[in-house]
Amino acid sequence: QLVESGGGSVQAGGSLRVSCDVSEHTNPAYYCLGWFRQAPGKEREGVAAIFTGNSDTFYVDAVKERFTISRDNAKNTLYLQMNSLKPEDTAMYYCSAVSRGRINSCFPSWTWVRSTHASWGQGTQVTVS
Repeated sequence: QLVESGGGSVQAGGSLRVSCDVSEHTNPAYYCLGWFRQAPGKEREGVAAIFTGNSDTFYVDAVKERFTISRDNAKNTLYLQMNSLKPEDTAMYYCSAVSRGRINSCFPSWTWVRSTHASWGQGTQVTVS
């Protein structure tokens, strides 16, 4: 299971880091690990992702230069560092994993959201005011 933590409330311009325990998705090595978000009344959307094989990262335009995805292999933890937060970043943030062989790209796209092979956490709330 994927377990997120670290959400909370912050003022616009502030920072937060959310974490996800990905212990069950590190063997075999080749996974796409990603962060997605869903605001009330909106569909789930991709935020950022990383390919465990070579640590390539992928970001949607709305968060480029503000958010950073990373992983700590020793702790089997995925992180999303969020800086310069805006009210429109308010959402439930979900961690997800999918085997690289089960998806055509690690970019956090609609294909991943709809994939029946993806695993999801329960989410952690981020509120920016």
